[in-house]
Order: sequence, then C-alpha cells, then structure tokens
Amino acid sequence: MDDLHAKRITVMGLGRFGGGIGVARWLAEQGADVLVTDLESAADLTESVAQIRDLVDSGRVTLRLGEHNVSDFTTCDLVVASPAVPRPWDNRFLRAAAAANIPVTTEMRLVIERLPNRERTIAVTGSVGKSTTTAMIAHALEQSGRTVALGGNIGGSLLPALSTLTPETWVVLELSSFMLYWLESLFAEKRLAPHIAVLTNIAPNHLDWHASMSHYEDCKRYVYEFQQPNDAAIFGPTLAPLAARCGQRAVIVDPSSFPGTLMLPGAHNIENAATALAACRLACPDLSEASLVDAIKNFGGLPHRLQLVAELRRPGGTAAPMRFYNDSKSTTPESSLRAIEAIAEMPGMSTRRIHLIAGGYDKQSDLAPLALAAVSLAGMYTIGATGHALAAAAGANAIVHECRTLAAAFDAAYRRMRPGDALLLSPACASWDQYKNYEQRGDEFIRLTKERTGA
Repeated sequence: MDDLHAKRITVMGLGRFGGGIGVARWLAEQGADVLVTDLESAADLTESVAQIRDLVDSGRVTLRLGEHNVSDFTTCDLVVASPAVPRPWDNRFLRAAAAANIPVTTEMRLVIERLPNRERTIAVTGSVGKSTTTAMIAHALEQSGRTVALGGNIGGSLLPALSTLTPETWVVLELSSFMLYWLESLFAEKRLAPHIAVLTNIAPNHLDWHASMSHYEDCKRYVYEFQQPNDAAIFGPTLAPLAARCGQRAVIVDPSSFPGTLMLPGAHNIENAATALAACRLACPDLSEASLVDAIKNFGGLPHRLQLVAELRRPGGTAAPMRFYNDSKSTTPESSLRAIEAIAEMPGMSTRRIHLIAGGYDKQSDLAPLALAAVSLAGMYTIGATGHALAAAAGANAIVHECRTLAAAFDAAYRRMRPGDALLLSPACASWDQYKNYEQRGDEFIRLTKERTGA
C-alpha cells in the first residue's frame, strides 16, 4: 500500500518507551487516519502519550489504551504491528485482521519498501555483537566520506528520514529476530532483501517469543536467504556450515585478519571489527582498507555495552584502581561470558578480580554456562526474576549473593571490592521484570556508581 492518504490505519503498540511514536507521527503526516491501541493503560504510557499529544489534540491520532478491540483490526485498511508482539501468529487480534483480509505490516517493512536504492543497504543480525558491529560499519563509512543512515533495532525510526535519503545513501540496519520474522515475505516476494547481509552468530535467545530454537534460527537466516545472486552475505567465524550452503557470495570472518588495536576491550570486539571491515570493503571496494581500519580502530563504543563508567582509587592510595563497567545491553549468557573474558584479558586482570551483577527477566535462555562460571569470579550478585535460579545453579563453591535489586547488588559488591578489582553489570537477561529497557537499567548502574563512589 503506497498511498496512505485518508487510509484508516491501526497502530498496534505504542509502548512504554515509545516504539510506536515514530510510525504514528509519520502516518499522520501522510494524511492517514491513525488509531493507536495498546494493552497498557494511559497512566502507564504517560511519557509516550506526551510525545504525540499534539497529534491527539488535533484529531489526527486517536488513542485506545488499556485494551484492544477486535473491530479496530477488522474495519481498517492497514494494521501496523509492533514487532515485539509475542508469537504474533497466535495473537487473536492479528488473526482477526488476517481473517478479514486486512494487510498487516511493521514499521521496518514500511521503511524498507520505500528505500531509494536496495543496493545501498547493509543489514546486520545475530545473537551477540550485532549492535556494535552495525555501529562500527556506519561509523567507518561515515568517516570515509559516505552518507549513511543508521536505523532499525539500534536507534530511532527511519521513517522521518525517508525524504532525505538519496540513491547514494548507505542505509545500515540492525535487525532483530522479531523484525526478520515480519520481513520474510517482503524479502522473498518483493525481492527487497539487503544487498549486504551480516549474521554474526546464532545462540539461544528470545525463546519466550519464538516457538522453538529452530524458529529463532530460521528468522535469523532470513537476513540472507532471499538475496539475489549479485548480493553478498558475511558470516561470523562459527557459522561456516551456513556459509557453505549460501547461494550467493559468502564471506566467513577471520578475526585475526583485523590489524591494530581497538579502543574497545575484548576479543569479541576484534571479531566485531573484522566483521565490520568485511562489510565496508564489500560495500565500497574503492575505499582504502587503511582508512576503514583507522575509522574502526577509533570507534569509541556504544552506551551500555562494556562501557567504562569510572576508575576509582581509594583516598591516598597508589594501588591499581577499581573499575566499574556498564554492560546492561548484554541480555544473553553468551554476551555476558564475552564481557567477563574481555575484562579478564586486560593487563593485570583475571576472572578472580571480577565482581559480576547478573539476572533479570526470564527469556528462557540456558543460564547454566554463566552460573558455572561464577566459581571463577570474585563474586556474583544476582538480581531480578532469574536471580534465585542463577544463584542456585552456581554451586556451593561459588561466592554468590542473592540481592534482588541492582542497588543492593551494587552495595554488596562494592563492600567486597579491593584495589584492582572490577565491578561488571552484565545481566545475561532482559530488563523487563524491573525496568522499562536495558538503557534504564544501565542508567541506574551509572547513577549508583557516581553516588556510592563519588566518581
């Protein structure tokens, strides 16, 4: 549906942190008659509603909050669903729309359908490392003089920027498994798969949303499975079997191929850098490798991703500083284990000097590998819904404190820290049991660090 003027469009999901704001505003600007519906109440969505209050007051957007109404999904011209709606194939409102022959789309589908040049698209997905890799690609291309638009799971809506994109703009997207589920038919039927696809790795994640691990893997593979013969796919080093079955040009990342030293710690970031370099070289073969490498080496990282918040020496002390790391974005056991490894590899460090805060919303990931790693740490401090299970699985030989809240965990760890130790918030779980999102959780860790230490 290209012409949206005067169309009746239902936006399913405003979200506590405004997932539907960008699409609702853009649709109103296209002249559509927009209804935004969310199961959360107006009181719970106060901040999000405030951001579209002008549209509501002018009558361009109607709100139905605290409930969904089936008729809103069966009497409109189009439904725009939030990609985070759990198991949408079983959602009774979306099934009602399908039964009434009402097309259902998502914000990302609306964006991709309207991009000016498919051959200037790079899409990145994976269980671990996709955000940093996506940001590295965009940073390197921008630093090399290319015009870049960055969007998808990593940032805000690209819909308002559509009018500024040209056929020469490189569009770099981070795509979640939820987004890819909705993009399958678009990629397969309309041949709009990205020109360069990146799959960093696959490990169990979001099994509370997907029907099975195989369904999760299928959605991840959609990023490259419908590409055209002149496209290219980049695979992380653990995905060689998938690369061997890929019908188009396939590149397997060799982390040892990246020269130089990064600003970011950890072997996993070297892997991210090598992946980003491979994508940039495929995208712009005319750019010198040296310029791309320099840009990636100087990438300073993203907030909430192994972010060094503070270094603290005790008053009058000359010993090694205590360090505080915010890795709130680590929402899988694999990413948290990588964070531990990255800090342990730093000069003068070892796992015995790391105090880990972990736990949160239960995505049904296997937390056993992280729990078993606790025995090698200076201490593990568990929080949230998975905290008890993590503590129980750690075993009697591990130093574990069940703290429930982040504040209690911080205080317990800080009391036990010694010069040269590191406190790492790397939860291995989503934040939704106690926070709106991982950013809010990370911001609280930063606040606690400043308040408790005076850093």
